[in-house]
Amino acid sequence: MLLREGLVGLLGRCGHEVVAAVGDATALVAAVGRHSPDVVVTDVRMPPGFQDEGLRAAVRLRAERPTLPVLVLSQYVQRAYASELLDSGDGTGVGYLLKDRVGQVQAFVDALCEVAAGGTVVDPEVVRQLLRRRRDPLERLTPREREVLALIAEGRSNGAIARELVVSEAAVGKHISSILAKLDLPPADETHRRVLAVLAYLRA
Repeated sequence: MLLREGLVGLLGRCGHEVVAAVGDATALVAAVGRHSPDVVVTDVRMPPGFQDEGLRAAVRLRAERPTLPVLVLSQYVQRAYASELLDSGDGTGVGYLLKDRVGQVQAFVDALCEVAAGGTVVDPEVVRQLLRRRRDPLERLTPREREVLALIAEGRSNGAIARELVVSEAAVGKHISSILAKLDLPPADETHRRVLAVLAYLRA
């Protein structure tokens, strides 16, 4: 709430009219429908889960309104939806900035105006992480981890993988944990990491 109210005051002092300031992703989508703003500023994390609700709302809004300028602020790079956001529409009128890099008020306002005018503003760290992800995601896996992932992709259980490779189930579990870590798949309530790992394997 403090960040939101601070941005409202800041933008007002810089001559911009804030037509709505909301606290969750559902209200954000509704406010855009009511006001058709020139540009949307959203945080990645919003209630109720404080995970990536704001970013997912931004992706949804861009899907429904490809020309709607959206600037996302974040404490970290949420790569899964960041790439989808930056690819939305024709790739213009979109921005993704890390909060700790927005050190000057004028720099932030300039970035917002650029996005509103149809430009693209992306934090260099976001670019670096997205480029790293678009390389072969399996390049960091050991040969044994690739074997395990291939067997997972065949639908094998941990026990079946252990029998196939003549190792213990505990060893298989350690390999799987390492695979998920190397593929940047942290625990999350709304995703099944084993399935996402298989999709990464199939894409590669």
